[in-house]
Amino acid sequence: MRDHPDAIMLFAAGFGTRMGALTAEQPKPMVPVAGRPLIDHALDLVEPLGLSRVVANLHYRPDPLITHLQGRNIAFSHEQPDILETGGGLRHALPLLGTGPVFTMNTDAVWRGPNPLSLLAQAWDPDRMDALLICIPRGNAIGHTGQGDFILGEGGQITRGPGHVYGGVQIIRTEGLHDIAEAAFSLNLLWNRMAAAGRLFGLPYPGQWCDVGHPDGIIAAERMIGASDV
Repeated sequence: MRDHPDAIMLFAAGFGTRMGALTAEQPKPMVPVAGRPLIDHALDLVEPLGLSRVVANLHYRPDPLITHLQGRNIAFSHEQPDILETGGGLRHALPLLGTGPVFTMNTDAVWRGPNPLSLLAQAWDPDRMDALLICIPRGNAIGHTGQGDFILGEGGQITRGPGHVYGGVQIIRTEGLHDIAEAAFSLNLLWNRMAAAGRLFGLPYPGQWCDVGHPDGIIAAERMIGASDV
């Protein structure tokens, strides 16, 4: 079994309801930021790692995304008839991802700074960790108004609470997915078990991050990366 990740799951199945009319005819990963679909901004970070497997899950209006990604050596995990959420979706894709730890990445954020996937790969310690999450200091989370998701402790262990914002990128072991009975479930269930065992870790991100889950996020992201004069 691999101890270091050589595969990535791109979460691309969601409905994108907060985007309103922008996702009426296309999935959220196809929404443009600075003239390019969100999925391309994500792949800019994935491709330098040279991973052997890249998988995207699909559910809502998949055809525009499939057409856009043709020829890019990306496998598709189709979730039908029901969407499976992050945990169920990751488990459904395991035949394509293989065994061992994998990267997962949300496709509705834009980054300014070092490649978060590379930082995770450098910090991953399979002897101590079952998951390692990129955590954004609130001051670096552009447009984020919440209190954060995790408290980052000494040594990098994380617990629930106000503090850092989860950036939607992680390395995670997948064996525990098979112990969850539900078909559709959030990865929060697996994280809670890992945290209880002292094996859930976070890595602070030194650059900036912008959630593009809603239309205002497009403007904020373009401003952050210097692609807009707004």
